[in-house]
Amino acid sequence: MLVSYKWLNEYLDLSKVSPQELADKMSVTGIEVEAVEVPAEGLKKIVVGEVIECVDHPDSDHLHICQVNIGEEELSQIVCGAPNVKAGIKVIVALPNSRIAGNVKIKKGKMRGQVSNGMICSLEEIGYSDSVIPKEYSEGIQYLPADAVPGEPVFSYLDMDDAIIELSITPNRADALSMRGVAYEVGAIYNQVPNFKKEELQEVAKPASEKISVNVTDTTDTPSYQIRIIENVKIAASPQWLQNILMNAGIRPINNVVDVTNYILLLFGQPLHAFDYDKLGSQEIVVRRAQAEEELVTLDGVTRQLTTENIVITNGQVPVALAGVMGGLDSEIDNQTTTVALEAALFEPLSIRRTSKQFNLRSESSSRFEKGINKATVDQACDVAAAMIANLAGGEVLSGAVKGAEVVAKDVEVEITLARINNYLGTALTVAEVNGIFDALGFVYSENDDHYVVVVPPRRWDISIEADIIEEVARIYGYNNLPSTLPSGETVAGALTREQRLTRKVRSLFEGNGLSEAISYALTTEEKSMQFMMKESQPTRLDWPMTEDRSVLRLNLISGLLDDVAYNVARKNTQLALYEVGRVFYQNEEANVALPIEETHIAFALSGEWTTKDWQGKGEKVDFYHAKGVLDNLFAMLSLEDVITFEKTSEMKEMHPGRTANIYLGETKVGFIGQVHPSVAKAYDVPETYVAELNLEALLANDAGKLIYQAVSKFPAVSRDIALLVKEEISNQEIVKEIKQAAGKFLTNVEIFDVYQGKNIEAGHKSLAYSLTFVNPEATLTDEEINRAMDKVTKALTESFEAVIR
Repeated sequence: MLVSYKWLNEYLDLSKVSPQELADKMSVTGIEVEAVEVPAEGLKKIVVGEVIECVDHPDSDHLHICQVNIGEEELSQIVCGAPNVKAGIKVIVALPNSRIAGNVKIKKGKMRGQVSNGMICSLEEIGYSDSVIPKEYSEGIQYLPADAVPGEPVFSYLDMDDAIIELSITPNRADALSMRGVAYEVGAIYNQVPNFKKEELQEVAKPASEKISVNVTDTTDTPSYQIRIIENVKIAASPQWLQNILMNAGIRPINNVVDVTNYILLLFGQPLHAFDYDKLGSQEIVVRRAQAEEELVTLDGVTRQLTTENIVITNGQVPVALAGVMGGLDSEIDNQTTTVALEAALFEPLSIRRTSKQFNLRSESSSRFEKGINKATVDQACDVAAAMIANLAGGEVLSGAVKGAEVVAKDVEVEITLARINNYLGTALTVAEVNGIFDALGFVYSENDDHYVVVVPPRRWDISIEADIIEEVARIYGYNNLPSTLPSGETVAGALTREQRLTRKVRSLFEGNGLSEAISYALTTEEKSMQFMMKESQPTRLDWPMTEDRSVLRLNLISGLLDDVAYNVARKNTQLALYEVGRVFYQNEEANVALPIEETHIAFALSGEWTTKDWQGKGEKVDFYHAKGVLDNLFAMLSLEDVITFEKTSEMKEMHPGRTANIYLGETKVGFIGQVHPSVAKAYDVPETYVAELNLEALLANDAGKLIYQAVSKFPAVSRDIALLVKEEISNQEIVKEIKQAAGKFLTNVEIFDVYQGKNIEAGHKSLAYSLTFVNPEATLTDEEINRAMDKVTKALTESFEAVIR
């Protein structure tokens, strides 16, 4: 909400309060101020000019040589390329050595051989956004009012010397989405009562009901709806003061009728809509739900396919407006309009929200309908708008508003005690102080023995319970004035839980292995959520997602990491090692679980180069064993290496069938590791990528990893090597397991140090070599003991795998 400081001063006396002081005060009383800007700041030597003479440039088909009165004895020659420049108009002139928007300095110069002493400016060149410039001046220069004095600074004529205060309005304070609401708020802060000017409505004797009838089919959808008729209007540009108000509020001026509706929107927070009565095609207005597959061409020229969720304004037959969102193109106000049908209404907020989201049409009007409107001023806003249209467009207002539905606004009574206020706020406020706060807020109240009955007016529809009253007292009293105290009593030192402590160690380990932490969105698309799943689950959908890309809670972490990889690859990053600790959300529809089951996972993705090429050696690309090495380090840190097993799988369609393994903790599957399937990698636009995802909760909850401390043996260790030839489908894991079972209690370690396939090796076979380490903590091992253990290993491998010992 953009608030004009000048406009606010029309209702309150803020002559002793600077805009910045006002902004600071509003911020500490509950309405956040984003910024305070003065449009004229940074601009210099920009004045009013009067074009006395305008002739075509002899050496250009679009330039004009203008003689301009800038308040000096002699006329100033300025070359201008605007198509609408002509003699007899007042314009914006940037003098030599002036500063315009963007800190651009204007110098005296020549254009096609002709001297130009400055520049005749458009609104855009002095800082206005193209979206708010009146269409008639959007391709050229702005005309100033006829009474503008040549040579005077231009800023006051355009209200550029005003301070624009940008408010960040929370949904519960929609009353501040209007100048009247802001005036009441500021009045409460400075203990003033706003003084609003009365706009007298003059009606002719002819009843409006003779020209139109109104029917509302469902008062739940449309609690209030009325039409006023204004005849014999003359469409023209609005006066400069009205255009200035709208442009400073970020709204483009259109014409005197449409601009009045936007002015009332800013003043009352009440959206209005003006129809060209003659274009309606009937003398009837019916407000109803749209029928399936009905169509409406809205003011932006787009044909909208309507649904039964949409409330529409019809002429009894076809829609002419999308209620609360946008009018129809066929009934818009244009230069030929002579009779205006002015609409004022209240619509059901949720329906307006759904419609604006459905058609991606967010407007100042729809925003206010969604958040709430002061029901007590619907009639007043419509009457003031009709009176202004009559004054500015020379129209005649027909007698009476034709109403199809009407709502009666009621005050709300809230009871509260002084003790309750003080107990909640920790204050010692007196009755007099609280009375003063209620007086400042404009709330009627009665007090008896510290017991209050507070009557809240309809303009503050956000207040209905005790807590609301307490908040109002705290705001106006000043949050900075509330007492602060330190906690009393004994305190105990905090500590991390076992899971928190281990999670920190896991993060440190991953980062020590060269991975960087990523944080991805928990919301994703349904397609991505159903990929890389470790167990079956239904997706958990949001009822009203902000976008379709964030509509479902994730069931895996890898899809988010692949998005991160794709983002980095697109920016020429070649070394990518990312990990994430986060929750996934499982939903079991059959069990009718209201909320999803949250499970903490850890995942990583490796892509590109593991080491880069340099003078010391060649670069190395990531592969399966780099990924598995990270997991081996993790399991070693958690002391789970003895209970973790890997099992080759081809069941996951998103993973490479020959380079993927499930990970088991005992008999329970806790994760997987492997290469992303090439087709999936292509869909994500990433190169060859290796990923893993684990159920971190299950890993940390397992007690197999408890450390058992043993004294270092005083006796020497003995190492023996064994080489064997086995079929290639036999895994290293199976062989190591067999060796450990056969070698006996003195075996402390088994390491594979060679794998070979190729020349001199039978097809379908591979050669493996292992180093076995033996230690007896109580005595020195003898050759006989080692040989017996090795014989048992040889026999077990031969019998179990048909291994050939080499």
